[in-house]
Amino acid sequence: MQETIYYKEQNNEVELFEAAASMDLPLLIKGPTGCGKTRFIEAMGQKLNREVYTVVCHDDLSSADLIGRHLINENGTFWQDGPLTKAVRNGGICYLDEIIEARKDTTVILHSLADYRRVLNIDRTGETIQAHKDFMLVVSYNPGYANVLKGMKASTKQRFISLSFDYPSEEVEKEILIKESSCSDEIAKKLVSIAKEIRQLDESEIQEAVSTRLLIYAAKLIQKGFNPYNACMHSIVESLSDEKEVLEVLEKLISLHFSK
Repeated sequence: MQETIYYKEQNNEVELFEAAASMDLPLLIKGPTGCGKTRFIEAMGQKLNREVYTVVCHDDLSSADLIGRHLINENGTFWQDGPLTKAVRNGGICYLDEIIEARKDTTVILHSLADYRRVLNIDRTGETIQAHKDFMLVVSYNPGYANVLKGMKASTKQRFISLSFDYPSEEVEKEILIKESSCSDEIAKKLVSIAKEIRQLDESEIQEAVSTRLLIYAAKLIQKGFNPYNACMHSIVESLSDEKEVLEVLEKLISLHFSK
């Protein structure tokens, strides 16, 4: 039996997701790296009993990577559905993570799925697939990465209802750490304080804030027996930067909470 995915609701995101799913509305989630977007989608897929097809977008992502392609084996040529086509054909949640990283010509194929038509056109096979009743399209991106060259076209963005994510409140984040790692209240409180201080640093000092995910890694290492200082260095500091000056700033911050 599959273990229930733990997700701590922060606002009305569960209600909004369920409403969107029931009304066949596509959903856009905006939020920083590691704030829980993917965990939320996986938890909702489990709650709604829908398979989640996750695609991490990048510059080289082609429409064929989403739709599918012809392949060759000993029996000849055959067609293999991509993750988007599988979700459309069989039902499920197709989750495109960091959608702004994908090429514009790739995201155009989403238009007919993200409006009243809910169809996917496959030029290579001549098919027009009407989306399964349980199909849902969800995309996400980090607004901090968006710029003039990389951003969703208005014609694409306005086809979605939107939801903004942020890092959890201190109390919620502490509860998440305790639940996910079984660490003590004291350790969770210190890790959350570290995260708060790092997130308040100026962008010129550090470009990426510490994620809840990294805090969980640190808490798990501490539970495994690692010295808390070393656990934070391996899970937080070294993961956030390679620059000597930044590492020194972060190391001093860690040492204020945990001794070497």
